[in-house]
Amino acid sequence: MNEIELIIPDWPAPGNVRACATTRIGGVSRAEFSSLNLAGHVGDRDDHVAENRQRLRGFAGLPAEPRWLQQVHGNRVADLASKPMPAAADASVSSKPGLVCAILSADCLPILLCSVDGRQVAAVHAGWRGLAGGVIEAALKKISRDGRRLLAWLGPAIGPAAYQVGANVRQALIEKNRASEAFFTEDGPAHWKMDLYGLARHILEAHGIDVFGGAFCTYTDARRFFSYRRDEVCGRQACMIWLQ
Repeated sequence: MNEIELIIPDWPAPGNVRACATTRIGGVSRAEFSSLNLAGHVGDRDDHVAENRQRLRGFAGLPAEPRWLQQVHGNRVADLASKPMPAAADASVSSKPGLVCAILSADCLPILLCSVDGRQVAAVHAGWRGLAGGVIEAALKKISRDGRRLLAWLGPAIGPAAYQVGANVRQALIEKNRASEAFFTEDGPAHWKMDLYGLARHILEAHGIDVFGGAFCTYTDARRFFSYRRDEVCGRQACMIWLQ
């Protein structure tokens, strides 16, 4: 069993903002879930998932168990201070120290947000359906009305050279925003390569947000990351952010 391997965002976040992303390295899960699978809905053993989460909490110095969401590729945003939390959501926000926003992914794009005054943080699950449904915009409305006061970090997701989609995906995103067309490259009849990172960056920068990260590919880096597109049956890594 290897030591947990974390990715620490390289961004100018305030000192009281803590964030990290996991890789697949450092847990107890086996076979296709090897080894730090953090998702309980993918077919892994419950005791292995529980042990992985416990190990992560200790290794990363998390102040509490992350508030894991039931992610459904939608645009609902959960405020972690609210009770009860919604049954399903694809983003979470917090303005209270000690509450950990978390996103599970295995190709979809995890986005971490923080305000430059260190008062709010958010985590967003942004696959193509989430982008088409406006999940980024929904999260921005919750965390701040002035995008210039925010920073964003793009975590591990499938890269533009590996992400092939159908014409229906391209059309859905172009219908939402004509500028989305620039982030697709034709890749055979009715198939396109999609730059998920580029489109998310465009949306964020259009709101005046400084964007960092985005230099990963879950599909091609099999040593470090789970990828649903590559393996179909696989675990999930996590992106987390909290206020200290």
